[in-house]
Amino acid sequence: MNTKPYLIALDLDGTLLKDDKTISNESIEIVQRLKSEGHQVCISTGRPYRSSAIYYEQLKLDSPIVNFNGAFVHHPQDKSWGRFHTSLDLNAVKDIIEISEKYHVHNILAEIIDDVYFHYHDEQLIDVFSMGDPKVTVGDLRSTLGEDVTSILIHAKEEDVPRIRSYLSDVHAEVVDHRRWAAPFHVIEIIKKGINKAVGLEKISKYYGIPKDRIIAFGDEDNDTEMIQFAGHGVAMGNAIPLIKETANHITKTNEENGIAEFLKDFFS
Repeated sequence: MNTKPYLIALDLDGTLLKDDKTISNESIEIVQRLKSEGHQVCISTGRPYRSSAIYYEQLKLDSPIVNFNGAFVHHPQDKSWGRFHTSLDLNAVKDIIEISEKYHVHNILAEIIDDVYFHYHDEQLIDVFSMGDPKVTVGDLRSTLGEDVTSILIHAKEEDVPRIRSYLSDVHAEVVDHRRWAAPFHVIEIIKKGINKAVGLEKISKYYGIPKDRIIAFGDEDNDTEMIQFAGHGVAMGNAIPLIKETANHITKTNEENGIAEFLKDFFS
């Protein structure tokens, strides 16, 4: 029996969530059991809080949460814990918009915590981003944005994604980090340089006084790399990309096969 408290960090999409975006009963049960035994469980996701709150509540969590891949970290139940919001400089954002327009991208989205700004009107995308009922603004981002932003998403043609990313690396390497979303989305996600899930997870682990060797982190995609490296026990899902499987200390079953529940039952048996 592991008597000292562990910190367990859960990515959402492709990890805790099944493909239908629900959490299995087995996962809910093991989380409740481990919490009752004194362990800490947190969510660490690329999603904004508004579209992860439903899962936070379903798991009955009482911990801080990492959103926007670390660009926003806060405690939903304790305002005194602090709000750590790391934003992108508006001038750099406007420059990225100019370049994106040259590539005739499908759309550019900017998010400021729970407000969403669309460069072009797009009924389908607005529907995708409407979870949690955000304030939505449509129009030229150079006019509608009045402050620094949490993240930018560029929805581009597949063949243009590498060229746009190359430009970002050449021109804005000092100020932004960018990642490509998993297929079938041809989306480039941009946040401030040096920000990732590990940055948020480190804040939470320090708060609880839990060292790295008692941190377990689960992930499946590119944006989980630093968190998997940071944790003493980095766990790749069976459906994870090769990079995550190479980075992790352990590989569990897929998100459809209760990979998280299977690993935690075995680890804490």
